[in-house]
Amino acid sequence: MKFPSPLIPATLRRRYKRFLSDVTFEDGTTVTAHCPNSGSMLGLSDPGLKVWVSHSDSKTRKHAHTLELIELPDGNLAGVNTGRPNAIVAEGIEARRIAPLSGYSALRREVRYGKNSRIDILLQADGRPDCYVEVKNVHLVREAGLAEFPDSVTSRGAKHLVELGDMVDEGHRAVMVFLVHRTGTNRFGLAADIDPAYAAAFKTARGRGVEAVALSADITPEEVIIGGELPITGPGEAP
Repeated sequence: MKFPSPLIPATLRRRYKRFLSDVTFEDGTTVTAHCPNSGSMLGLSDPGLKVWVSHSDSKTRKHAHTLELIELPDGNLAGVNTGRPNAIVAEGIEARRIAPLSGYSALRREVRYGKNSRIDILLQADGRPDCYVEVKNVHLVREAGLAEFPDSVTSRGAKHLVELGDMVDEGHRAVMVFLVHRTGTNRFGLAADIDPAYAAAFKTARGRGVEAVALSADITPEEVIIGGELPITGPGEAP
């Protein structure tokens, strides 16, 4: 996924009210940028971090800039715009970069299903069960190389796992995709200490036949593309 316009480097001053952030550009100008992330952004909201923001010319937007990437002191990049992963994964499927999700002739996004929900990606092909794909953005790292989800309590995420299990019960295929939207990682696990209920729901969903795939991402200020699969450790997975 190429960013539609060049990202602009800046310095993070603060993140506040969940969806707002103040950033300062290299010319000294400070603006308020939209922060499209409902999580805690643990370790990614420290003042002074280098960030990359996008700009929109839309006249209807209150804030023209959007926080896209956080650059860590070690040079690794983390994608914090939770509106991006669905497009990144969809593009990866269409480019045949995600082996577990290959072989489908049709890809639809934001399709209604379950109890007043929308599935991120629905894959279909003649002679195959429909495949319901839920995508989660992962950028939490507390241990070197280990990416974790979630970074805050997510009752909505647990609900999605239940609904994926329901799709399996109906004879479909369901896949939980964790996009590790952060470089410098080599494995994925659940942050069960942050949200025990989500970890329990994940284990239950796996027992019902819901599949799980963790994907790395190659990230630059120009584009984000799917890397490869990462091993998953934790409830319901092999160590």
